[in-house]
Amino acid sequence: MSALLTGWTGTFAFSAIVLSVAMTFVAYMTWLERKVAARMQNRIGPYEVGFPHGWLQPAADVVKLLIKEDITPRAADPLLYNLGPILVVVPALVGFAFLPVARGLAIVDHPYSFLFFTAFASLTLLGVFAAGWSSNNKYALLSALRMVAMAASYEVPMILALLIPALLAGSFQLTAVVEAQRGLWFIGYPLIGQLAFGIFLLCTLAEGNKSPLDILDAESELVAAYNVEYSGIKFALFYAGEYAHTLAMCGLAATVFLGGYLGPAFLPGFVWLTAKCVLLFVLILWIRWSLMRMRIDQAIRINWMFLLPASLANLLIAASWVVRK
Repeated sequence: MSALLTGWTGTFAFSAIVLSVAMTFVAYMTWLERKVAARMQNRIGPYEVGFPHGWLQPAADVVKLLIKEDITPRAADPLLYNLGPILVVVPALVGFAFLPVARGLAIVDHPYSFLFFTAFASLTLLGVFAAGWSSNNKYALLSALRMVAMAASYEVPMILALLIPALLAGSFQLTAVVEAQRGLWFIGYPLIGQLAFGIFLLCTLAEGNKSPLDILDAESELVAAYNVEYSGIKFALFYAGEYAHTLAMCGLAATVFLGGYLGPAFLPGFVWLTAKCVLLFVLILWIRWSLMRMRIDQAIRINWMFLLPASLANLLIAASWVVRK
């Protein structure tokens, strides 16, 4: 199959397929979150649009946002204001290009695809800060600064946790990391695997603005998040970027900790990868709708006082184990 994807035509076609599937999943992740939240709160959730389970609710939401008026504040910086949503959603979608859906089958199967994924994922902070600053709104700027402080601090233990699968596999290529898990998924390694996965999951909650670390939307402190001045399609892009980033991080976690596309042969590899991504996303929703929001000082303290030392110690243990092996 990989032979059919050689050349510009095959790469473009495969990229279009992956992007279309990713955007469809992003749209229905909003529906899934509504349903999970409704079940946990003894409600029905989306029901009427696409009866009986609201299957067409994501399409209705997209149409509603497309026809809403697009307003630009008079005092805003027009260039950065319009560029902010693009800088948020594009890096989140680029991450899907590095995820292998089968052995040697990825849009970009680079020897350092692991590093490229994390590098592009961190670029969303540029869009967040650009949106908050260019809106010329003090509340939007305050929210953007909180997001940058949170994400920048939580990226340190996240990267340290992600180094453990790369260390165990001896490669920064995501396909090689998956293939190294044929005997045992990396989450199954005693202590180091579970701790690395737990740290990565907590950091994903912080970067994805999910409770208990969703300090951007603290209603008691802020009017709204950094996108308070946005409406219509631009707001939809921020919304899509947040879910695309979370879904991409679930895909990365499934790839480096849960064996990626590996699974029983009666189903193709991309089905197993998709199932693991959805399972991790539901786990994130379960945590989000179960715990209360922390204050920003509590969230930052947990990162620097607990997650960072734990990730450093875990990396040293993993390195010692690999050397002795």
